Amino acid sequence: MTIRRILMFVVLAVALTVNASAQDADARYAKDLLQPGTMAPDFTLAATDGTPHTLSSLRGGYVVLDFWASWCPDCRKDVPVLKELHAEYGRTVKFVSVSFDDDKAKWTNYVEANGMDWLNLSELRKWKETGVSKLYNIKWIPSMYIIDRQGRIILSTVMVEKVAAKLKELHEL
Repeated sequence: MTIRRILMFVVLAVALTVNASAQDADARYAKDLLQPGTMAPDFTLAATDGTPHTLSSLRGGYVVLDFWASWCPDCRKDVPVLKELHAEYGRTVKFVSVSFDDDKAKWTNYVEANGMDWLNLSELRKWKETGVSKLYNIKWIPSMYIIDRQGRIILSTVMVEKVAAKLKELHEL
């Protein structure tokens, strides 16, 4: 084999590995999330202004439930996509981001600086110490759910692209 063919083979192998990794993100990181058909557990958490909100108060409409943290690089990467989804579907779908930040100033500053103008909630405790992470089996962030009008989970994923595809499908119904 020539050097050129070896290099092409290596590049192809790396590309296939990276593609397989991206496609397999849910298989690796979302396997413990609550499954579609499960009733979404209710919770009460405080918003950035300290006002308490319950998930159950949003019943009657679809809800995108996003678990994230301002210190999480993958979560920050998804924020522009969530903003686009909110701009497109926010009139008919409620967006709720639950932060695992434990520093209120860092959390609220990030939300404001990045124009995350939907409902943002937090316990202001470390991720693994929060009650909501236990309720929703959050082992990886970002993790996202779509909840139907009756409060049942219809999608659980770690991939914002799957949230976008499901919202498009629901919008076309």
